[in-house]
Amino acid sequence: MSQKALRQVLPQLPISLDRNVLVSSKTFDDAGVYRLDRHRALVQTVDFFTPIVDDPFSYGQIAAANSLSDIFAMGGRPLTALNIVGFPTDLLPPRVVSSILRGGLVKATEVGCVIIGGHSIRNPEPIYGLAVTGVIDVRRLTTNANARLGDLLVLTKPLGTGIATTAIKRGFASRTLQKKVIALMSKVNTVGAELAELRLVRAATDVTGYGLMGHLISLCRASAVSAEIDPTAVPIISDEIPDLIERSCIPGGSRENLSATSVAVDWGSTDEARRILLTDAQTSGGLLLCVAEAKLEKVLGILQQARTPCAVVIGRIISRRSPKGSGLICVTG
Repeated sequence: MSQKALRQVLPQLPISLDRNVLVSSKTFDDAGVYRLDRHRALVQTVDFFTPIVDDPFSYGQIAAANSLSDIFAMGGRPLTALNIVGFPTDLLPPRVVSSILRGGLVKATEVGCVIIGGHSIRNPEPIYGLAVTGVIDVRRLTTNANARLGDLLVLTKPLGTGIATTAIKRGFASRTLQKKVIALMSKVNTVGAELAELRLVRAATDVTGYGLMGHLISLCRASAVSAEIDPTAVPIISDEIPDLIERSCIPGGSRENLSATSVAVDWGSTDEARRILLTDAQTSGGLLLCVAEAKLEKVLGILQQARTPCAVVIGRIISRRSPKGSGLICVTG
């Protein structure tokens, strides 16, 4: 569902008054958080989607990495997960289903998460993902509601997975791009937990289906701030992406994302292709970190040690006003 639709649906539901609920859907954060005791809380999330690549094992890895990312974006560590499986049993042989599940198991095992069960249904097209439960120290929780004025915005993966996977489906992507985007989407954002445990980051979100700008809008709204983005600083997966945009390899979700930004984003002189990139619907994207300037050097060092695909400052948190810098994009909270 689009962010616009969710913002119409969720306010109609009662808000939990349980004082142990630390993070709910109210702020459109990456996961829910429920306090267990003075210091510990559970972090819970669920995510699944249809195949975006042909190889079943890779699909399983990407879906699992995407699901696990929400836990790391909150600063938590995943403990257990449940498989969510839907397949057309008359079209997919058991070996294909097994390969998808093995891909998910490999990613979960990589980060110390145990898959303890799941649920399956018959479905016209394949779906796969995980419901994940993690644990976190409540004093080290990172949410999209804790951004502060002056924080620098650091991105840990380049953009363009939605465009690239659409091009793969249409046969337009090179073999090099295919390998690169699959490796990128399969990488888990474990570094989010490390940064939170070291108290180097207080606000973060992962960049997934609503694109960079969509998730940044949610962060700004939850934190009651605005942001400025330098569009030229935002990294891109491959030099092929601009050409693929020209060839209209743009997912429907990315087009919806761009349309939805009209109420909160002043694009300035940013061209159409760059706008599409910044709103491209990502699968298993990177983390968008809010980092105090005094901690930037240490954060960048940890990101480099973790071999994140990138570690780039793309903007900063500002007050609720338009940025003064020429050529910058303003996101209003």
